Formats: sequence, C-alpha cells, structure tokens
Amino acid sequence: MADAALRLSTLAEELLGAPLPVRIRAWDGSESGPPGAPTFVVRHRRALRRLLWKPGELGLARAWVAGEIDIDGDLYAALDQVAGLLWERGADAKDQVHPLRDPRMRAAAKGLVQVAGPWPPPPPPPEEVRRRSGALHTKHRDRAAISHHYDVGNDFYAMVLGPSMVYSCAYFAEPGATLEEAQRDKLDLVCRKLGLSDGDRLLDVGCGWGSMAMHAAREYGAQVTGVTLSREQAAYARKRIAEAGLTDRIEIRVQDYRDVRDGPYDAISSIGMAEHVGSVRYREYADDLFALLKPGGRLLNHQIARRPEKDESQYHIDDFIDAYVFPDGELAPLGRTLSTLEEAGFEARDVESLREHYALTLRHWVRNLEEHWPEAVRATSPGRARVWRLYMAASALSFEHNRIGVNQILAVRPRESGDSSLPLRARTWH
Repeated sequence: MADAALRLSTLAEELLGAPLPVRIRAWDGSESGPPGAPTFVVRHRRALRRLLWKPGELGLARAWVAGEIDIDGDLYAALDQVAGLLWERGADAKDQVHPLRDPRMRAAAKGLVQVAGPWPPPPPPPEEVRRRSGALHTKHRDRAAISHHYDVGNDFYAMVLGPSMVYSCAYFAEPGATLEEAQRDKLDLVCRKLGLSDGDRLLDVGCGWGSMAMHAAREYGAQVTGVTLSREQAAYARKRIAEAGLTDRIEIRVQDYRDVRDGPYDAISSIGMAEHVGSVRYREYADDLFALLKPGGRLLNHQIARRPEKDESQYHIDDFIDAYVFPDGELAPLGRTLSTLEEAGFEARDVESLREHYALTLRHWVRNLEEHWPEAVRATSPGRARVWRLYMAASALSFEHNRIGVNQILAVRPRESGDSSLPLRARTWH
C-alpha cells in the first residue's frame, strides 16, 4: 500500500467533514496534505485500530503513548490545529465523527477498517491506569491516584521541573525571568499573601517535594507541617530539608489532609492540590481546612479552574487526563470554588488569576523535558515521557486560549467580631 497517507487524509476529511489542516506521513513512507504544515506521522496501522475501537481522545492517546503516532514539526502548532478541528466546533463536534450517521460516513469508516488491518486492537499501553474500584475520592482510591501521578521517579521530575522542584504555576514578575526565579517569586508571593512571620504555624496541604515548606521556614521563620500522599515525594522532601538544616522547623508527613488533627494553624497553603479533591469531597475539604485554622488565620488556595458549562451535568473528566495523567482529577469553575469556601465559613478576600503565567510555566517544563529526553526516558519509560510531553504542551495551549485558568484565592477564617486581621490595603504583597 504505497498511498496510505492519501487514503488516510481522504478518509479523515470524509469523517470530519472538513479539510485536514495537517500533513500526514504514513508507515509506507507516503505523505499527503498541505505543504509546510505540521506533520502527523502514523508509524503503524495499529494506531488506526485503536482509533476505531476508541474513537476520539482515548484512541489517539493510546496510539501516542505507544509511539504509533508522532508529530514532525512544531508540536504546539499541530495540537492547535487538531483542537480547532475536533474540540472547538461546538458541543457536538466529537459526535460528528460517528460513522453511523449517513451512508457517506459509513463508507468512509469501512475504508478506514480496510486500511487499519487485522482485528482486534492491541491492549492499552502499560502507562494507562488500570481498572479502578470503589467510590470516587475515598482515601484508598485517592492514594492510588496520587501514586500513579507522582511516584514515577524523582529523577524524572527533577529533569522536568528544574532545581526548584515546584510542580505548580510559577509567577513571572518580569517577562524575562527564568523558571527558577519565577518559582521562587511564586512561593514568596504565597508567603506574603499569608502574612507569615517568625514562629507562625503553617500547614502545607499537598506539599510536593517540600519547596514551599522550605521557603516559608527559611525566609519567614515559619514552623511548617507538610502533608502528601506520595511516599517518593516525602522521602525526597525530607532529604532536602535535612541537607538545608531545616529539620527543626519542618515536618513532612505521608498523611491525608482529612487525617490532620493538630490544629489550629496560623495559615494554610494548598497549592495545586485541590484539583485532586473532587466535587463530591470539596465541601468536606473546605470544612476541614476551616476547622484547622485559628480565627483570623488565612488560607491560600491555588487551583486550576475550568470554564463553566452551559449544562453542568454534561461535564466529564477529560479521557486522556483521566487515563494517563490525573486519575479521578476534576476541575471546577472559579465561582463554584469560591461559593464552597464561603459556605464553609471562609471570607474570600482576594482572587488573582495567573492564567498566562501557567502557560509560560508549562512551556518551560516542555523545553526541559525535550532537552533531557534520553535521560527522561531512561528514568521512567518512553510511554511515560510521551504522556508528559503531550499533556504539558496541550495544557499550555489550553491556558493560552482561556479554556482553563488558574487562580489564587486568599480566604480568612473571620473572628467572631468579624475582624479579618487584614490591613485596609491588602495587596501590599504587590
């Protein structure tokens, strides 16, 4: 079959009802599509069987992770083109690919079956989350989800994140700031919003590799308790803390935030953790953090948000993210998060969007991964490295195009008198 690329592009245009804005290079060496456009490389026709078995994101993801499809050229440009073709033409765009709608599409689907080769499709790549059991967001299931995402090797994360080991949106105070400078400035921004001072007790929920805890203890004299469900993160954080001589100021626990009972704390930071909580547990999360704060204490909740749906009952977790990146992770609109915090008793005092900052952060992480590609593959697996490259690049575009955002919410547990303990001009941190 010396014309596989032409057949694929013709069939794809029939199924999608639109011209392909990308070029296709097939396993037989043939090419078809607009000259100079980003090229989708289909290395093996197994990829087509995956797509026929699981049309849409999951089929594409499996083929990508398995290395059966790739992109030659600008990764961001190619992903942008695909997003425009499939995901930005309205709520029913994905359904337009369904092969049973009319005879023309049935014929195109039949042609795709012929090109795809013998049935059945191969099994999913080993990096995919296996069957999950039990109710959403139980402690056991959350531990497994966190382990899938974070326990993939500290060496791998060090290559992607850089020396800061901060896995959340940086804050670029200056356009030309380095990633390390921007992450340091983000941690300092959080500490200043929390009003930390010497001896304050800080609870860092989802403490990662200990960077926030270390900054708060070293620069502000805080006594920090950090909790994480990842044993690999905790071991790495404890080692860093010991090497920095901060063991008298920081305790790192492998513990669920729901099991923390040694409040009250003067302040709580929750940076990039609440996305794991889930809608069924979010009020519980807000209630628990409220109970752990002293009256007048501050919460800094740093969280990714999605755009509201016209019909919220139609929201579903992204198939690729759920299967390969953040199992059971959920995003909520900013308004819902604010409402839930207020219902728990918090007073919201400040909201700051860092959407563009996260896009910049992700592009730095993608560049780090690409520059250390051979070492990253050795540190984890080819499939896992491919997951992270696709996930981070696609996420950067989602932030740039305002499909998702990220916000820092500063909230206070008011005193009975109503005193918030904040100055009249609160934004002195800027």
